[in-house]
Amino acid sequence: MVSLNPSSSFSLKIQIEIPNRPGTLASVMSAIASKGGSLGDISLLQRNHKYTQRELTVDASSDENAEAIILALESLPKVKVISYSDRTFAIHQGGKISIESKLPLKSQSDLAMAYTPGVGRICRAIASEPEQVFALTIKSNTIAVITDGSAVLGLGNLGPEAALPVMEGKALLFKEFAGLDAFPICLDTQDTETIIETIKNIAPVFGGINIEDIAAPRCFEIEKRLKEELNIPVFHDDQHGTAIVVLAALYNALKLVGKDLEEIRIVINGAGAAGIAVARLLKKAGAKTIALCDSKGIISQEREDLNPQKKEFATAKAGNLANALDGADVFLGLSAPGVVNPEMIYSMSRDAIVFAMANPIPEIQPELIYDDVAVMATGRSDYPNQINNVLAFPGIFRGALDCRATEITINMYLEASKAIAALVDDKDLDREHIIPSVFDPRVSKAVANAVSSVIHQQ
Repeated sequence: MVSLNPSSSFSLKIQIEIPNRPGTLASVMSAIASKGGSLGDISLLQRNHKYTQRELTVDASSDENAEAIILALESLPKVKVISYSDRTFAIHQGGKISIESKLPLKSQSDLAMAYTPGVGRICRAIASEPEQVFALTIKSNTIAVITDGSAVLGLGNLGPEAALPVMEGKALLFKEFAGLDAFPICLDTQDTETIIETIKNIAPVFGGINIEDIAAPRCFEIEKRLKEELNIPVFHDDQHGTAIVVLAALYNALKLVGKDLEEIRIVINGAGAAGIAVARLLKKAGAKTIALCDSKGIISQEREDLNPQKKEFATAKAGNLANALDGADVFLGLSAPGVVNPEMIYSMSRDAIVFAMANPIPEIQPELIYDDVAVMATGRSDYPNQINNVLAFPGIFRGALDCRATEITINMYLEASKAIAALVDDKDLDREHIIPSVFDPRVSKAVANAVSSVIHQQ
């Protein structure tokens, strides 16, 4: 089994009581370290001449590792574990978002204007001039985040209820990074036509539709139809958000190693929604040689099991992933944990670029090949160069809604990629800094401006 580093996604809050004498806290720290835990904040809760009570923040690498850390502390002599809790579960209690009123309702006149009878005037104004809905309602700043729960993160078909925490999180990110109000909607159906009709029926409320965690190939048809049949922007983040950020990071990685996109050989492992979208955007950006692989190997013309999206990238060359990687310049992993070994990376060309983006366990652990590649990126926050969609989707929608775009186009994707890449100055560009931080306040605005610029050029 692949060893994982401690992560805040498995963070514990532990309250302990220990004798008030030198060395006792050190034994607690040693016990945590012996189980691979990472100790964070230590707070003093209470102290007298006999004992002290402290609260510890500890990152583990898994649920099992968290249990092992607690057992190690409980086994220490004269150390009492008062309580412990999972910090990730704690922040989800009651949900992560809420709806708040923008107006005070303190008098009869306030109520008469905000609701009946005054609101009737607003209804008539919109009925006579439908475009007024953008000025007089939440529509101009509100996104629907919609899923059917069929492809939740990398966890699979978990259904609508289990998908809700992810959709809530997405709504939170829209608000924090772009000032957009977003609402999570989890549909209790996985029928393509029903999903399309449901989204069309609720669309009047929203300025844009972000579809999320819908399995391929169904997601392609849903997005295509909605783009054709709605007059507001529709964006499938699993596809295009991923593609935008991958291209941005690749622009800078190639600059670092002195290679051109048009001349390199690229291998993409994973032919689902993200893999197909990345391949399409790279091709539009100028990439000439792309080998797309799935669990059965290279997407080749001799295969008879290909859907239309995979056929788009079928090549004459057949073989497995190892064959594809031999001599390749770039590996982009959008697939599964541990499918690549060091020998496969060693077969790549000089100054190889590896983006192993499977989460939480990448296609290959960075430690195994760090000194053997020019650039290494993952989808994780605890390694350099995190490829994270939050660099793209808030700004994409901010720009689209600000300029009242009716669709989000591939030219917008390209300009967004260039804008993200440009935020890393040449003087700051190095093998551990090819992409800006998700907390860089410039990102959302730069992406929004890039999207708006495409509309203004038309």
